[in-house]
Amino acid sequence: MRQVRVLPDLESLSSAVAGSLAGQIGGAVARQGRCSLVLSGGRTPRRLYELLAERFADGIPWRQVDLFWSDERYVPGDDPRSNYRLARLALLDGIAIPAQNVHPMPTHHGDPEEAAQEYETLIRGYFNARPPRFDLLLLGMAANGHVASLFPGHPALHERERWIVAATVPADPARRLTMTFPLINEAAAVAFVVAGAAKAEAVRRAMAPGTAVDEIPAVGVSPRSGPVTWWLDAEAAAKL
Repeated sequence: MRQVRVLPDLESLSSAVAGSLAGQIGGAVARQGRCSLVLSGGRTPRRLYELLAERFADGIPWRQVDLFWSDERYVPGDDPRSNYRLARLALLDGIAIPAQNVHPMPTHHGDPEEAAQEYETLIRGYFNARPPRFDLLLLGMAANGHVASLFPGHPALHERERWIVAATVPADPARRLTMTFPLINEAAAVAFVVAGAAKAEAVRRAMAPGTAVDEIPAVGVSPRSGPVTWWLDAEAAAKL
């Protein structure tokens, strides 16, 4: 099931998503005692993360929340390009979440393949032979339609077994770790957060019937059960 919600600008979009997330996290904790949340990388969610820390920190049961990442640039954790660093500065430093609840992708191995295997092992252990059903998975989308670090035409788009892979992509930095569709599509709910006029055409194509995943990887996001919500600002939604 796909839902589309359009807000006037990035600030109102970030505020609306933050409020929705706070409610969903609280609901998951009330139902089952914990919530597993996958964070997105990129620049768009920065304000969302700041608002979660500024407005909702006291209302979210962070001690019962486990955080994961959908992808990571293969750089040290203090590198300005690191997705973990962005989340740490915008969110983690402002909330009372135990360190053991935060699970960034490892980027210290000489071989990114070892890091991918380590993160997949961590996730398998977290779910303990149960289906890897994250309660909520956040994604962004780039102007070329890529999600996480699944880029147009990349072989990882057709991975069917592995949950985490190392990928070399046409971006800076080129080396990445990324979740794959077999893991993404097990999520109980997926939320895209997309802003900016540069992404309007990719949004249009992502929602058009017949678009191929090799052209716009976002079309590969199709959870087995549960909704996909597209949170868009007016510019990103301009071609719908």
